[in-house]
Amino acid sequence: MAAQQAATAPGPLRGVRILDMATVVAAPLAGTLCADMGAEVVKLELPQGGDALRTLAPVWQQHALFWKVANRGKQGITLDVRQPEGRELLLRMLPQFDVLIENFRTGTMDAWGLDMATLHSHNPNLIVLRLTGFGQTGPYAKRPGFARIFEAMSGFTHLTGEADGPPQHMNYPLGDAIAGLFGAFSISTALAERARTAPDAYKGCEIDLAATEALSRLLDPLAAEMQFMKLVRQRSGSRASYTAPSNVFESADGQWITIVGTGNPIFERICTAMDRPDLLTDPRFANNLERTRHLEALDQEIAQWCKQHPIDYVMQRLDAQEAPYSRVNSIAEVLQDPHFQAREAFIDLPDADLGTVKAPCIVPRFVGKTLPVPQTGPQRGQHNKAFYAAMNLSETECEKLKIKQVI
Repeated sequence: MAAQQAATAPGPLRGVRILDMATVVAAPLAGTLCADMGAEVVKLELPQGGDALRTLAPVWQQHALFWKVANRGKQGITLDVRQPEGRELLLRMLPQFDVLIENFRTGTMDAWGLDMATLHSHNPNLIVLRLTGFGQTGPYAKRPGFARIFEAMSGFTHLTGEADGPPQHMNYPLGDAIAGLFGAFSISTALAERARTAPDAYKGCEIDLAATEALSRLLDPLAAEMQFMKLVRQRSGSRASYTAPSNVFESADGQWITIVGTGNPIFERICTAMDRPDLLTDPRFANNLERTRHLEALDQEIAQWCKQHPIDYVMQRLDAQEAPYSRVNSIAEVLQDPHFQAREAFIDLPDADLGTVKAPCIVPRFVGKTLPVPQTGPQRGQHNKAFYAAMNLSETECEKLKIKQVI
């Protein structure tokens, strides 16, 4: 396979060191994505625990699978920065790092004596990603937040669900994932700025990333719709209100397929696949604007055709016309899909407890080389000994700090 033929090589972020103090999903994902790209990421946890991701489902035989995949490729240390000795150790290690990631509620780091001025006094070049629900300023700055809060507040949830039903969330913390992507993008952007700045001229930066704003950023035209058209986009189930056809349809054997016909040429292909040339001359479907005005009528025609045939027949007909579609896959079907298998879209992460853990591959790919497969997320404090030894702490000092629950 192509991925096996490419040479294994270090990632493009090799040499970058990141200290990840964050918890749960969003901000840690930013660090994980950087680790995938070759950055050395050190995961800092409290000695007594406290990261909810270690207990979040799914848990298999007392092993937190979400933790293992979400924190892959990281080293693990423990340190209680709330204690004076822990704070001192953190400040001592800061010059070793290029980036610090934190997602504590606004004002928490300051209360621990780890405000931005203090951090930059110990490492003037430090890039600090502060990923919170609502940002470092504004009336909601100190509110607690989780993915569903971000999704609801940003306008994302308002668009999800049936037209005559309540707003809905999907069964995954999508808001966290999107914020994490923006976090990794933010870090890479700051590193790019640093790379083109003279070393003696570069000053560290503070990145204020609000998860609610990350989600709103993806809803590009909604504010303009409201401004000029006084339009508040509403829920429409799986149907798109901006292009047609675009919906999910059920086949005769109870399978689901999504079909999209943006633009007249593609709509023609769908009609040909359905053996319905009459739809092409129907004035209601003459162009995308007319089709969106007659969404229900068009969807009824396609739904009736899909319901008359098994999924394989529907897909064969659409394939023959090169019309865009996809069966709606469960994860079981995703893992069996020949395209994902051919591209090795899922990899096996080495794991000390379970042997290997299946997880999505590193994204994106760099043609001509393969990035090393990362290990699963570390055990709490797994790398304490080597890390603190590198800081010239003796075993006796480490033992005393461990007794005090500083590390």
